[in-house]
Amino acid sequence: MYNYIVVEGPIGVGKTTLVQKLADHFGAQTILEQAEENPFLPGFYNDPAKFAFSAQLFFLTSRYRQLKEADQVDIFRRRAVADYMLEKDLIFAQLNLESDEFKLYNEIYGLLLEKLARPDLVIFLSADTETLVKRIAKRGRRYEAGISEKYIAEVNQAYHRWFFQYDRGPALQVNTNGLDFANSEGDFGKLLEKISHPVKGREFFNPLGSN
Repeated sequence: MYNYIVVEGPIGVGKTTLVQKLADHFGAQTILEQAEENPFLPGFYNDPAKFAFSAQLFFLTSRYRQLKEADQVDIFRRRAVADYMLEKDLIFAQLNLESDEFKLYNEIYGLLLEKLARPDLVIFLSADTETLVKRIAKRGRRYEAGISEKYIAEVNQAYHRWFFQYDRGPALQVNTNGLDFANSEGDFGKLLEKISHPVKGREFFNPLGSN
């Protein structure tokens, strides 16, 4: 069993739902991103050019702080499942920052990344943009109401590029278009069966939904 699992993927793909399921199943602690606490996030969705750098630096430092605290206290004593990793921050920075802003950001990011423990397994949840839009609308988070479908598509593409370049440990891409981990034990069971065997490098998992 992997001691430290990260579930990653674009906005609305179902990361936190799966993290809770995995944590309950394995008796693990959860490390959950606190996105709503970013005071610059509403401004970013309404005026990206004005608020992108502030929002991104807030995310970078808060994500690092939370992961570092978990790293030092719990990860090596009990299992942990997280719904984000620091590399996620770089994905959004590349999309949202101007070149001079990104240069400064990237210097800070590089210093912080090497101080964190690497996940034993990254589960990358993928879905097409239409599915993501529907899931975001269904969960009805107020601060996500202004996100355009174009931006969701750009984030989705950026995540796929990131997955194909990720080389810091085992990574499993799971196509979730036809899956419902929240309500289908059959779907969840298929994933459990998959990760019961070692994932080597980058692997792809495209199961049929149980419903």
